[in-house]
Amino acid sequence: MTTSLKSPEKFVISVIAGPFNIGQAASQSGVSAKMVRHYESLGLLPAVHRTDAGYRQYGEKEVHTLRFIRRARTLGFSMLEIAELLKLWQNQQRASADVKRIALAHVADLERRIAEMEAMRQTLAELAHCCAGNNRPDCPILSGLAG
Repeated sequence: MTTSLKSPEKFVISVIAGPFNIGQAASQSGVSAKMVRHYESLGLLPAVHRTDAGYRQYGEKEVHTLRFIRRARTLGFSMLEIAELLKLWQNQQRASADVKRIALAHVADLERRIAEMEAMRQTLAELAHCCAGNNRPDCPILSGLAG
């Protein structure tokens, strides 16, 4: 089932049943057909039924899994983390502590990367501030990059 917002006050609900070909599954999940194949090759998405002509057929379950993967990728999780999260998502006996551990480790990694990027931004801003930006060949930016 999908919902689309028609106006701030009104939702339109439509039921979309499978099976879907790869293009339809990609469209329904918000990922490209190439990425659907890629996720399948990585084992994030199980191999699906194929028609006699060899075309993949996806059901709502697979489309839901693709949406999960897309959302996880949007949050910056790695493929390994997504694989682990998928296993936990599909395991009704999971401990939420395991999911939280992955999420908090990812938050820590994001914070580390943000700090690194902030340091890069600050260094580059300082170099740019020192550069006159005129027709002379002297350039503190290039000097800074050259070490």
